Amino acid sequence: MKEGNKRMIINDKAKNILEWIACIVIAFVLALLIKYFIGTPTVVEQVSMKPTLIEGHRLLLNRWVRTTKQMPKRGDIITFEAPSNAKVSIQKEDIDLNNPVAKYENEPTSWWGKFTYYVLELKKESYIKRVIGLPGEHVQIKDGKVYINGEELQEDYLAEGVETRANYPDEYFTDFIVPENCVFAMGDNRRQSTDCRKFGCIPLEKIESKVWIRFWPFDLFGKVSD
Repeated sequence: MKEGNKRMIINDKAKNILEWIACIVIAFVLALLIKYFIGTPTVVEQVSMKPTLIEGHRLLLNRWVRTTKQMPKRGDIITFEAPSNAKVSIQKEDIDLNNPVAKYENEPTSWWGKFTYYVLELKKESYIKRVIGLPGEHVQIKDGKVYINGEELQEDYLAEGVETRANYPDEYFTDFIVPENCVFAMGDNRRQSTDCRKFGCIPLEKIESKVWIRFWPFDLFGKVSD
């Protein structure tokens, strides 16, 4: 084989390899963009949303609501970044009911840290809960029920006999006004849910998605939040 033909074959192989690498990189970037801005699948891993969502249920999350900064509606099931005060013991004297907003104090500061945390979602924990209170509303939890602006909230999605109470000693957010651009959310399994009763309301910018479709198990296929 002539030297020129050998070089041509080598160049063609190198070109094919580079084209494959470029295709893989483009596909990876597109997948990240779709996952972050449009939608992504997930698996329910906790018990806090029983009986609506059970461990092992597979969901499709709508992330377009985050992209457009759309305020969710009451009753929507959302996912949001876990607050930094979600797993710490909170003392009553540390609670400010005039500013009942969850704290986010451990966020990455470097560009690489932000990329791996927010885009790749490595070491990032999210919660899935139902929106109960909206901006400007007076939320009260008393006598085992939820009241919005003085009116009892009808919650047909709860299991029979479930009551809504504060699980003391560190759940104090039971009587307050939801701040602007925030929501108050709780799990349907009120006795086994770490939610806004403990850490406060969730800022709109920390809401990651709205639960859209349950695609597993097949017999429960369909919209979830509506």
